[in-house]
Amino acid sequence: MKSKKIVTLMMSVLFAAQIFAQTPTKEKEISNAEAFSAKAGTLMQKEFVEVGSLKKAKVQVLYYTDLISSVKKSALKFEVDVVTQYSTDTKVAVLDVDEIDGLMKSIKLMQEKVMITVPTNYTEVYYRSRGGFEAGCFTSKGAWSCYLKLEKFDGKSYVWLEAADLTTLYGLLEQAKTKML
Repeated sequence: MKSKKIVTLMMSVLFAAQIFAQTPTKEKEISNAEAFSAKAGTLMQKEFVEVGSLKKAKVQVLYYTDLISSVKKSALKFEVDVVTQYSTDTKVAVLDVDEIDGLMKSIKLMQEKVMITVPTNYTEVYYRSRGGFEAGCFTSKGAWSCYLKLEKFDGKSYVWLEAADLTTLYGLLEQAKTKML
């Protein structure tokens, strides 16, 4: 009887351990520039150049330099400080140089083709980078709402925009492109 309880208990523990071992974790997606900067065996330099800000989001150009091989990469960085009652958390999104044109084209399409009418059904339109950054708009109560989402799996990383802010964002992207390698 006692050995039967021990076997049952051990089976339960092993079953529970197997379930927890198979629980997938949400890994943060990263840009090519972030992968470059995270390489092991390098002496990496990061330079931050201010471009401007939009609402509470700071926009910067990043220059990554591997000081051993002299290889350089640049990227665009969005950063927002999320303040709660007990702490401040910084949300960051990094876009590769080759993603900037796609984002700019998406902004123009949203302004010129998408947001000129309001559909009767709920609609979402968004651009997503390989690092998980998202810029988009959706219909809500008969009007379009715009946003930036810096981290894919983090609901606290939203920056809410007015439709006019898309023009400001486009201008910041144009400025950033002139500063990139």
